[in-house]
Amino acid sequence: MQVISMLTNGADMKKIWKRIAVAVGAVVAVVGAFVGSGAAGGTPIAEASGGALSASSTAIAPAGPAFSIWSVVYVGLIAYTVRQFFRTADDERHERLFVPAVLSLLLNAAWILSVQFGLLWASEPIIVALLGVLVWAFAVLRRTRPSGAVEAIVTDGTFGLYLGWVCVATAANTAAVLTAAGFRGFGLGQDVWGVLVAAVAGLVGVLLAVWGGGRLAPTAALSWGLAWVAVGRLDGPLVSVPTAVTAVVAVAAAVVVTLVVRSRVGWAARSRGARGAAGAAARAA
Repeated sequence: MQVISMLTNGADMKKIWKRIAVAVGAVVAVVGAFVGSGAAGGTPIAEASGGALSASSTAIAPAGPAFSIWSVVYVGLIAYTVRQFFRTADDERHERLFVPAVLSLLLNAAWILSVQFGLLWASEPIIVALLGVLVWAFAVLRRTRPSGAVEAIVTDGTFGLYLGWVCVATAANTAAVLTAAGFRGFGLGQDVWGVLVAAVAGLVGVLLAVWGGGRLAPTAALSWGLAWVAVGRLDGPLVSVPTAVTAVVAVAAAVVVTLVVRSRVGWAARSRGARGAAGAAARAA
């Protein structure tokens, strides 16, 4: 324990156990991802649960390459896990992030296992809970400033990507669960539902951009997912041009709003800094 205390900058035992809990959660999530990839006897997610989550299962399902973003998210989560063991200036924000971070790691693994065991119905409340937990984490991060670029990239960047992607994944999962349950869309065609869901996803991206002050990571991940929805609807067994067009428009809207909000936030910060400098000069005079 003395060695652990030295490695964690002399933090008290309660904080040390929290850091260990994050590490355990990360291991569980990575093992779950390993199984979900089809390794270790697992079934690839696209083929599990009777193929309900394949790239052609619903009008809002992203094309296969979209899921490569998980590799980036997992690398980021591992980096975050390592960083939180050695945190100093960011100690307080990591304390606040502890619960949603651990829950997100465990829910991630739980979702994979539910799909692996063919419990598609159970995957829906799990991924909705995961989305809620990631919104919680995002709220924590937007209320506290990172100490520097490393913290911003490793922590804010990782959880931002995680949130943006899970927004798209939740929409795709919900569509898959409803389709597998026999839902026929109240007589509306796949094009109508595809357009509606893609539009809502774009609206979510816009709201995240405004609420998050123009953060790039959530928009990047959400746009990535929607872009691959568009690709999947233009090329494959389930073609839906209206859905593809709506997905592209949604990406454009989310990106434009993010850049506009980000520029305004930056301008406001520079303006405050200039006023502060002018005030200090006046007082000095």
